[in-house]
This record gives sequence, structure tokens and C-alpha cells, in this order.
Amino acid sequence: MDRFEPPVPRPVVWLGDSKRNLRDFPDGAQKLLGDELQLIQFGGMPKDTKPFKGVGSGVVEIALRYAADAYRVVLALQSGRRIYILHAFQKKSKRGIETPKRDADLIKKRYTEAQELAREYEKTKTN
Repeated sequence: MDRFEPPVPRPVVWLGDSKRNLRDFPDGAQKLLGDELQLIQFGGMPKDTKPFKGVGSGVVEIALRYAADAYRVVLALQSGRRIYILHAFQKKSKRGIETPKRDADLIKKRYTEAQELAREYEKTKTN
């Protein structure tokens, strides 16, 4: 008889102040984004997720509108077994949909850091 194996969530690594930033969001936004992150951990893909262009393959953005405000969480999915949360921020720009340059630059920097962490992690697992 086959035994049912429960799914195992992918571990999450929070880079920089991304976790603190998410905790500063309103409770309702935190709950919705937390649910979507958990869905990703178990292999799903939320409807609010889209590729984050200009950084690298496997980087996605969860875009959430909550109480007339816009919240974003950017994460790297293709860097090994773990999920790297690169940045969480409230989008305040009223013109255009483009991510502010300061936030985009931070995401690029943290993506490079996530790639290095993933390489180190995979190296330690094989030794």
C-alpha cells in the first residue's frame, strides 16, 4: 500500500529589510501576500504574479491592490531549491506602472546576492 507523503514547502530566505517591510504593510495586505507566498512555497502560482522584467530569469512580482494602495513583493524562484524574497514595498507612484528606479536597483542588487547564496547553499549540500 502506497503511503501518502504530504507536500514539503520550499524554504524562504528574506533578503535585506524585505521581511520588515512586509510587516509594515496593513494586516489585510500582509495576510493576502502571506497566503500567496505560501502558495508559491507549495508549487502554485498566484494570479497576481507576473514576471519582473530586467533582472533575471525566474524573478516574479506579486502585485496586490489593497485599500486603494499598491503593494509589491519581488522574489527569485529559480535560484536552487529555496525561494529568495528580494524586496517588499508599497508602490506610491501615481504615474505609470514602472517600478521606481531606486526599488529596481535594489532588486537587481539583491538578485545578485540571492544567486551567490544559492550557489553556496547548493555547494554545501553536495559536500
